[in-house]
Amino acid sequence: MLSYIIPFIILILIVVFIHEYGHYYFAKKYGVGVTDFSIGFGQEIFGWNDKNGTRWKICWIPLGGYVKFFGDRNVFSQADQEKILQKYNKEDRNKLFVLKPLYQRVLIVFGGPLANFLLALVIFFSIYTFVGKDFTPAVINEVQKNSPAMVGGLKENDIILEIDGNEVKSIMDVSKYITMSIDEIIDFKVKRSYEELTFKIKPDLIPSEDSLGNKINKRMVGIKLGAYNNQINHVKLGPAQAIFHATNEVYYVTISSLKYIGGMITGKADTSQLGGPIRIAKISGQVAEFGLLAFVSMMAYISISLGLINLFPIPMLDGGHLMFYAFEKILGRPLSQKTQEGFFRIGLFLLLSLMFFTTFNDLKDIGLLR
Repeated sequence: MLSYIIPFIILILIVVFIHEYGHYYFAKKYGVGVTDFSIGFGQEIFGWNDKNGTRWKICWIPLGGYVKFFGDRNVFSQADQEKILQKYNKEDRNKLFVLKPLYQRVLIVFGGPLANFLLALVIFFSIYTFVGKDFTPAVINEVQKNSPAMVGGLKENDIILEIDGNEVKSIMDVSKYITMSIDEIIDFKVKRSYEELTFKIKPDLIPSEDSLGNKINKRMVGIKLGAYNNQINHVKLGPAQAIFHATNEVYYVTISSLKYIGGMITGKADTSQLGGPIRIAKISGQVAEFGLLAFVSMMAYISISLGLINLFPIPMLDGGHLMFYAFEKILGRPLSQKTQEGFFRIGLFLLLSLMFFTTFNDLKDIGLLR
């Protein structure tokens, strides 16, 4: 159990700290007072006050964190402004988040998700620079008899160039693109002799296990891959190439995640693969056993997920606040306090429903529910 809990706590501490520091950075940049910087919720384990009066603390429930601003209010209407002006002196008013210009409030809220995307970018950049990136062309060594690949027309010695329009730069990309696809038909573009051909393959969905032993529904096309001319091409990249490929990876994971979420809403994607803290903890421990590189890579993907989820237009998430600011820009005034509170209740219901659903999947995954 400890082998799962410790890696999970380390991962959450880093990813959540980076997220909250994004909020903190822009808050300090625009002169907003910060009273609390908390990693975790609930009772404080330990903490300290800095010279600016911010309480930095770690709490018992490691499932998130928060930055609390001076005079913090979740809802704010024009009617509140006069009361706020009377309540605080001129010096304190300058530290109030709610009185800052709209663009500053937007940047402060957006700073958290932005920091998560930047963390992933830095991780991928560092891996490609110091460890390297694989560019081994993917060649089909075997097409299994009566498999979707054989039925669709793929043949031995085909070099895979693209999958669903995504360029295949290495063997590693093939499994990733097949797994992330949610369409019933997958497009394969291959090079055969001197021709480039496109084939439509309908994968089989087979109950299986991933490399960590977790149960998954795997999309199988029935091919075995090898290196082109049996030569592995793994190279360390220069700064320009590394930043390009790191940016491309962050972009691909983001877009694929959005497609997957859209697929779940429309019923195309497999919702049983959606997990919560228990599954993340389990996978964190499993991945940590493969070494630091695998663990840090997973941290990048979790960081992207955290940044992306927080941008959803759901009240109580950063995206919910950004949605309110969009209304404020369009209407020329904030939404009424009653309207905002109504949205917050809807947001709370959606988040609790999501937590229930992911926890249900997690308990099934570890065998406590069937």
